[in-house]
Amino acid sequence: MNKKKLIDIVTEQVDITKGNVQKVVEAMFYEISKELAKDKKVRIVGFGTFEPRKKAAREGRDPITHKPIKIEASNYIGFKMGNTLRNKIKRNNEGTQDGQN
Repeated sequence: MNKKKLIDIVTEQVDITKGNVQKVVEAMFYEISKELAKDKKVRIVGFGTFEPRKKAAREGRDPITHKPIKIEASNYIGFKMGNTLRNKIKRNNEGTQDGQN
Protein backbone atom coordinates (compact mmCIF):
# COMPACT_ATOMS: atom_id res chain seq x y z
CA MET A 1 0.00 0.00 0.00
CA ASN A 2 1.19 3.51 -0.72
CA LYS A 3 0.01 6.91 0.55
CA LYS A 4 -2.45 7.42 -2.32
CA LYS A 5 -4.09 4.04 -1.69
CA LEU A 6 -4.28 4.80 2.05
CA ILE A 7 -6.00 8.12 1.33
CA ASP A 8 -8.48 6.43 -1.02
CA ILE A 9 -9.35 3.72 1.53
CA VAL A 10 -9.78 6.19 4.41
CA THR A 11 -11.92 8.45 2.20
CA GLU A 12 -14.29 5.51 1.59
CA GLN A 13 -14.56 4.80 5.34
CA VAL A 14 -15.19 8.29 6.73
CA ASP A 15 -17.55 11.12 5.92
CA ILE A 16 -14.98 13.73 4.86
CA THR A 17 -13.60 14.77 1.49
CA LYS A 18 -10.59 13.16 -0.13
CA GLY A 19 -8.77 16.50 0.06
CA ASN A 20 -9.30 16.71 3.81
CA VAL A 21 -8.24 13.08 4.30
CA GLN A 22 -5.07 13.86 2.34
CA LYS A 23 -4.36 16.86 4.61
CA VAL A 24 -4.84 14.70 7.73
CA VAL A 25 -2.62 11.88 6.44
CA GLU A 26 0.13 14.29 5.37
CA ALA A 27 -0.06 16.16 8.70
CA MET A 28 0.19 12.86 10.56
CA PHE A 29 3.28 11.76 8.60
CA TYR A 30 4.82 15.22 9.02
CA GLU A 31 4.37 15.18 12.81
CA ILE A 32 5.69 11.63 13.14
CA SER A 33 8.73 12.53 11.02
CA LYS A 34 9.33 15.71 13.01
CA GLU A 35 9.42 13.82 16.33
CA LEU A 36 11.67 11.08 14.94
CA ALA A 37 14.04 13.76 13.58
CA LYS A 38 14.29 15.10 17.17
CA ASP A 39 15.41 11.59 18.21
CA LYS A 40 12.10 10.93 20.02
CA LYS A 41 9.94 7.80 20.05
CA VAL A 42 6.48 7.88 18.50
CA ARG A 43 4.06 5.45 20.15
CA ILE A 44 0.67 4.81 18.57
CA VAL A 45 -1.22 2.63 21.03
CA GLY A 46 -2.51 -0.56 19.43
CA PHE A 47 -0.38 -0.05 16.32
CA GLY A 48 3.23 0.21 17.41
CA THR A 49 6.24 2.32 18.28
CA PHE A 50 8.64 4.02 15.87
CA GLU A 51 12.02 4.64 17.47
CA PRO A 52 15.21 6.27 16.21
CA ARG A 53 18.11 3.83 16.57
CA LYS A 54 21.82 3.96 15.89
CA LYS A 55 24.10 1.39 14.31
CA ALA A 56 27.68 1.62 15.53
CA ALA A 57 30.57 1.83 13.11
CA ARG A 58 31.89 -1.62 12.32
CA GLU A 59 34.18 -3.54 10.07
CA GLY A 60 32.77 -5.39 7.09
CA ARG A 61 34.13 -7.11 4.01
CA ASP A 62 34.07 -5.96 0.42
CA PRO A 63 31.95 -8.61 -1.34
CA ILE A 64 34.21 -8.63 -4.40
CA THR A 65 37.73 -8.31 -3.00
CA HIS A 66 36.93 -9.72 0.46
CA LYS A 67 39.19 -7.03 1.94
CA PRO A 68 38.13 -5.45 5.24
CA ILE A 69 36.28 -2.16 4.91
CA LYS A 70 35.05 0.33 7.49
CA ILE A 71 31.28 0.73 7.64
CA GLU A 72 30.38 4.09 9.16
CA ALA A 73 27.89 4.54 11.96
CA SER A 74 24.34 5.16 10.76
CA ASN A 75 20.88 6.02 12.00
CA TYR A 76 17.68 4.17 11.21
CA ILE A 77 14.09 3.96 12.41
CA GLY A 78 13.04 0.82 14.22
CA PHE A 79 9.42 -0.31 14.50
CA LYS A 80 7.97 -2.52 17.22
CA MET A 81 4.43 -3.76 16.69
CA GLY A 82 1.81 -3.09 19.33
CA ASN A 83 -0.18 -6.01 20.77
CA THR A 84 -3.36 -5.19 18.84
CA LEU A 85 -1.53 -5.20 15.49
CA ARG A 86 0.49 -8.30 16.45
CA ASN A 87 -2.68 -10.22 17.35
CA LYS A 88 -4.44 -9.13 14.15
CA ILE A 89 -1.52 -10.35 12.03
CA LYS A 90 -1.32 -13.58 14.00
CA ARG A 91 -5.04 -14.25 13.42
CA ASN A 92 -4.62 -13.47 9.70
CA ASN A 93 -1.65 -15.83 9.41
CA GLU A 94 -3.48 -18.62 11.23
CA GLY A 95 -6.33 -18.31 8.73
CA THR A 96 -4.02 -18.55 5.71
CA GLN A 97 -2.13 -21.62 6.94
CA ASP A 98 -5.12 -23.81 6.11
CA GLY A 99 -4.90 -22.83 2.45
CA GLN A 100 -7.25 -19.88 2.87
CA ASN A 101 -6.24 -16.58 1.40
